[in-house]
Amino acid sequence: MKKKLLLLLSLWLILGVSAYAGKRIVVDLSTQTATAYENGSQVFSGNISTGTAKRPTPTGSYRVLEKDIDHVSTSWPKPHGGAKMHYMLRLTNYGIAMHLGFVPSYPASHGCIRLQNGFAQKMYRWAHVGVPVRVVGHAPARVYRSITRRSTHKKKKTSKKLTALEVFGASPKTEGVFAPKRGIVTKVKKSYVETKKKRTKPVSYREPSTLDILSSSPKAVKRVEAAQKEKWQKRPKRKAPRVDPLKAMRA
Repeated sequence: MKKKLLLLLSLWLILGVSAYAGKRIVVDLSTQTATAYENGSQVFSGNISTGTAKRPTPTGSYRVLEKDIDHVSTSWPKPHGGAKMHYMLRLTNYGIAMHLGFVPSYPASHGCIRLQNGFAQKMYRWAHVGVPVRVVGHAPARVYRSITRRSTHKKKKTSKKLTALEVFGASPKTEGVFAPKRGIVTKVKKSYVETKKKRTKPVSYREPSTLDILSSSPKAVKRVEAAQKEKWQKRPKRKAPRVDPLKAMRA
C-alpha cells in the first residue's frame, strides 16, 4: 500500500513539474507590462497597473498559489473588505495577487497587479497553480503608451443611378433575380414618375356642402368663408348696357 502511494505521489510530482516547467510569467514594473513565456518563447503580453509609491508591489520570485474567478477581497477596502477581484491569481498569503481591474497609464493599485480587460481572462486560462511569477523593475510615475486611433476621414458618397428594382426597395443582388429588359424598366420608371406627379399635384378647391360646414370645426368654417369671399371678389365684373333716357321715356 505504501509503495502504491509513493508511486502515485512521484508520478504526480513528475507530471506537475513537466506541465509547469516551460511556463513562467514576468511582471516588469518599469514598463507596467506582464509577459507570459512558454518553453523560453513569448506567448502573449499585456498592460498592467501595479502599486503606488505609498503601497508598492514587492519584487521577487513567486508562484501562483490559488485561482479564483470570482474572488472577493477580505482585507480591502478596510476594515471588512468586499472589493471584487475577478480572475484572481494569488501570489502571496498577505494580499498580493494578479486580477482584473482598472489599468490607467500610471501605477494605481494598493499593491496588487491589475490586468487589463481581455488580458486578465487570457492569463487566467493560460496560467495554472504552481506557475512561477517573477516581479522585476521599479514603478515609474507614468508610462507613455502608444494609442492606436481610428481614422476620422469620412468616405465620399458617390452618386449612383438606381434601377427600377432598387427604387421599389429591391436589387437583383439581394433578391437573387435577374434584372429585367430595358423596355420593361423604362415602362416601370414612367409609371413611377406618373404616380409621383399625381401625388404632388395640388388639390383643387371644392365648394363645401352645408353638411360639411356644420360638421366641421370653427377654424374650418372661417377658412371656407374666406375662400368664398376671395372667390366672390375675383368673379368677372359685367358692365351694364348704356340706356338713352329719351328712348326709355318714349317706350
